[in-house]
Amino acid sequence: MAKRSQIARNDKRIRLSLRFAEKRAQLKKDGDFEGLQKLPKNSSPVRIKNRCAVTGRSRGYMRLFGLSRIQFREMARKGEIPGVKKSSW
Repeated sequence: MAKRSQIARNDKRIRLSLRFAEKRAQLKKDGDFEGLQKLPKNSSPVRIKNRCAVTGRSRGYMRLFGLSRIQFREMARKGEIPGVKKSSW
């Protein structure tokens, strides 16, 4: 499991990017790059890291499910993810 501080930091970035999204879009449209520089760094959506919803793991992230590969495999085996089953051929 990831450190709580890393998970909290990423959550803060998500909140900031949502709060400043409208203002950021307007500044980009107007071409006011100095105004963009004055916004908080963490309000940029590029700084958001994809993390597993269960453990907070950043590597092996599956975007479609919002889980790391390890949690995906465990939850799929238990049948907790709808529409996913173990394949065999």
